[in-house]
Amino acid sequence: MKKLFIFFLWVVSIIYAVVWTFENPEKIEKFKSEFKKNEKAEIKVITAESKKIFANSFSIDLSQVLENTSKTAFVTYPKDIKKFNPLNLTIFTQTGFEINRSESKKINLPNYFTLQRNGGIKTIFHLEENAFALISGSESGCFFASIIFLGNGKELFRSKCLPEEPSNNDFNGLGSSNVHLEDSILISLGTPEKHLSKNSLLAQKNNSMFGKILEIQKNNLRDVYKNKVKDLKIKIFSKGHRVPQGLTILNNKVFNAEHGPKGGDELNQVIKEKNYGWPNVSYGTNYLKDAGGDGKSIKVNHAESNYEEPLFAFVPSVGISALNNCPSVLKKYYKKPCLMALSLYGNNLRKGHSLIIFLLNDNLDKVQSIEKIFLDNLILRHFVTDKENILYEDEKGAIYISADKKGIYRVEFTDFR
Repeated sequence: MKKLFIFFLWVVSIIYAVVWTFENPEKIEKFKSEFKKNEKAEIKVITAESKKIFANSFSIDLSQVLENTSKTAFVTYPKDIKKFNPLNLTIFTQTGFEINRSESKKINLPNYFTLQRNGGIKTIFHLEENAFALISGSESGCFFASIIFLGNGKELFRSKCLPEEPSNNDFNGLGSSNVHLEDSILISLGTPEKHLSKNSLLAQKNNSMFGKILEIQKNNLRDVYKNKVKDLKIKIFSKGHRVPQGLTILNNKVFNAEHGPKGGDELNQVIKEKNYGWPNVSYGTNYLKDAGGDGKSIKVNHAESNYEEPLFAFVPSVGISALNNCPSVLKKYYKKPCLMALSLYGNNLRKGHSLIIFLLNDNLDKVQSIEKIFLDNLILRHFVTDKENILYEDEKGAIYISADKKGIYRVEFTDFR
């Protein structure tokens, strides 16, 4: 009888646990977030044989130089050191760690920092030797984005609460990247959405920082972290962006790469005070019902409503991520303005996992050629750059890229034909 009673209690407890888990998904996710925030990334320097990948006019020698089990938020290498050594890498992970000389330490972040809803550190930007982080936050049922000075953990900016129900928020949608433009730093901040929602509408609202390229004056930022002034003044550089994940500058002009919805990944020339149309126009469509959307198409005519057309839109999408200038060896070969992007998963219609080369005209207002080079099923996240997000090249002209939960890879361009 006693055994039967114990068995009965065990069954009841299992049923209760299943029901409670089903009815409290946010509490479960919050628990997982706290656990992951304390889980160090595993790092290992390796020497691997290179794999030759054939492109249209050259080959790529691809080799892994570092194992890393995390997703990167930003990866830097000293620009004045041309002989590459993996121990000189500084890796910021999305889970809140800084890795230097293969040692992992927890970053000074506020308690509200969250990994819920695919949150984490979304980009790191620098001014002189000071580092700042754009992060996702959750507090008292409010989901938001904030900027933190890593020197002392001080919050410099906090967005308004996202209007959507928590289950419809997706912090993958924050982006993000940054570049230095003369006396300013530009930061991309997307709309944290799974599909068209209340969050999408923020991209068109001037009282919201979501769905924008943001501009911070360096002098103001410097005065804030030195406690000379209290408030960080953030201006809207451009709006109508969905998930602007890549930013770079070519010939003093700003370019971004951003995710569309179901299709419609974009390459844009970003012009100050212009509107890029999201969520009113896009070459993509809303996600299908099995992905939480309604499957409806979106208007594609940007000019009709005075929105800026993308330089190029991928239909189907490729899961575009980082964007930067082409390395010197490609510029020398093409003798044309050249940009380079990475991609994540893609989809069953068009695979991601690729390095993408854009060749532009001299006016930088037209894409003349695109080459998509598949890189071995890697989920490609970031280029290794200096602290101002300028592409790092080693003594042989090779570049380095990060791949989710795999590590850092060397990409050397060879055998030009």
